Amino acid sequence: MLFQKLVVLFFAAHTPVVMGLMQPQTTADRLQALIATSAQRLSIGKQVALSKWDSKIPVEDAPREAHVIAAAIQAGELRGLDQTFVATFFKAQIEANKLVQYSLLAEWYRLGNAPAHPSIDLSNAIRPELDQIQTALIAELADTRNIRAKASCPTELAVAIGKYVAAHQADLSHLDAIALDRSLATACNARR
Repeated sequence: MLFQKLVVLFFAAHTPVVMGLMQPQTTADRLQALIATSAQRLSIGKQVALSKWDSKIPVEDAPREAHVIAAAIQAGELRGLDQTFVATFFKAQIEANKLVQYSLLAEWYRLGNAPAHPSIDLSNAIRPELDQIQTALIAELADTRNIRAKASCPTELAVAIGKYVAAHQADLSHLDAIALDRSLATACNARR
């Protein structure tokens, strides 16, 4: 009994200290997972570009894009997300990834060659990774639906992206920052 009283007194005495350390999350903090997942998807753009350089296939792949969007819509419906919103959001994700690909390919054509790299299997290595990221993006969209439905979302999202870019500036190029803005351009939406 004495031990239990001591434990209660210990936690009662230390709770204010622990509680004082815990800061409520800002909107920018709550959006960081969505932003980081989108940035992760964009980081794969270089591998996709290298694969397309090697295989001489075009950046545009309408059947694959349609498949990605249809799968995202289906997954989004299971999480209560609006079909039109999900389609628009993933079109923006795809367009941002293509922006990275086009920019890198143009740079490599100007240089006369792509960087040295091992062979990259787009179908069996990259696409499954993109599919996993898509699942994570759907979850993040569902988790942030209340933030994204607010009228203040565009400003809050811009601040959150700025915070992410500042925190990762050593790893992100100017192209990466632009592509990240593009990838999340349609994230704010009143539709749930």
